[in-house]
Amino acid sequence: MPTLFYIDDSRDDLFYLDYIRKKQQVHVDLFCFSTAPAAFQALEKRLEEGEGVPDILIADLYMPLDSGSELIARLRRDDRFSAMRLGVCSGSDAVEDRERALAAGADFYLEKPLDLAGIISNR
Repeated sequence: MPTLFYIDDSRDDLFYLDYIRKKQQVHVDLFCFSTAPAAFQALEKRLEEGEGVPDILIADLYMPLDSGSELIARLRRDDRFSAMRLGVCSGSDAVEDRERALAAGADFYLEKPLDLAGIISNR
């Protein structure tokens, strides 16, 4: 079963993704975080415990303190996380936001609301 880390400062969006996972019976180990530092600490802990990295990490583009694109750039600079597919999501459909996310090292850019089944099937 694939593992997905989802980082979003919106509690509503975190709740929605987990709700969709259950409602659509998407088979994925979903871990949700409200801040980029919390997600990064969880990633490091997984490595320390020998669990490996998640298959996919998706971070919200606009978060206070540490944006999704900043987290993606940080992960791309660290070889320990090279196996993960990295994505950025946002409610924005602006070309500039998509380009900024991809320039930071994201493999893909998603508009909200997220299609969880589509994300997992395209991993």
